[in-house]
Amino acid sequence: MYPLARIALPLMLGIALGGCSGERGTESGEPEVSTQPDAPTETLAQPASQPARPDGHSSRDALDWAGTYSGVLPCASCPGIETTVTLNQDGTYQRSMVFIDENPEPFVSSGTFAWDTDGRAVMLEAEGDEAQQYQVGENVLFHLDRDGRRIEGDLAARYLLHKHANDPQVEDRRWTLVELRGQPVDPAATGGTPFLILDSEHARASGNASCNTFNGPYRIKTGSRIEFHRHMATTMMACPDMDREAAFLEMLTMVDNYSVGEDGGLSLNRARMAPLARFVEMPVTE
Repeated sequence: MYPLARIALPLMLGIALGGCSGERGTESGEPEVSTQPDAPTETLAQPASQPARPDGHSSRDALDWAGTYSGVLPCASCPGIETTVTLNQDGTYQRSMVFIDENPEPFVSSGTFAWDTDGRAVMLEAEGDEAQQYQVGENVLFHLDRDGRRIEGDLAARYLLHKHANDPQVEDRRWTLVELRGQPVDPAATGGTPFLILDSEHARASGNASCNTFNGPYRIKTGSRIEFHRHMATTMMACPDMDREAAFLEMLTMVDNYSVGEDGGLSLNRARMAPLARFVEMPVTE
């Protein structure tokens, strides 16, 4: 089924993102998708193709637009589409889309993007992939409809991708697990030393859960908030004790914030509860 889905991806996206055309976000039967908590409060009815501002500034010239953006877009046939878009300074992009509850394997595309004449919106271009436009705002991408206009109506606030923040305190470092759910971690008892690396360039988390390696997207937001992808890709080795590995991967799906202690250690937390996991920094080359 899924090889066929890959071939028909442009058609699938046209159906799944039903709010991008026609009644523009007012279609009946649209499943509920949670609104992003940090969604901008500006009016969303403004078309993307308005004239450039008199002072000559544009999103391309005035904003720090390069980076990774993500969010859950509405989907007519599933609970939502987890979408991640990275815009690079050299004019290239990468996009990943996961149809929630349909297939954990992401649809990945890459290519180049072009700015419109006003420098306010970009169009992603890739061979064999349907072109998609986004208006570039401050720390946000607005998913545009097929006519290059912002989505209006009740679903407007759900067609947003928010920019990831970066934190050199925790990214691009190797974090070794020393405590999980309040229990010290004994590397000898797990068959390996669990560790975590947050790659800021590609916005991907990777490491070892004690037996198998894993990787998947993550997102840092303002206020020391963090989200890991619900379905990390893992290798499939069998080890004598898989319970701690399962607990480690489950922990990643639960955390929503992090902190760095005075000793330089990293804690992954949920709300204001006791830390779910504690790590110490180890050299990346080790």
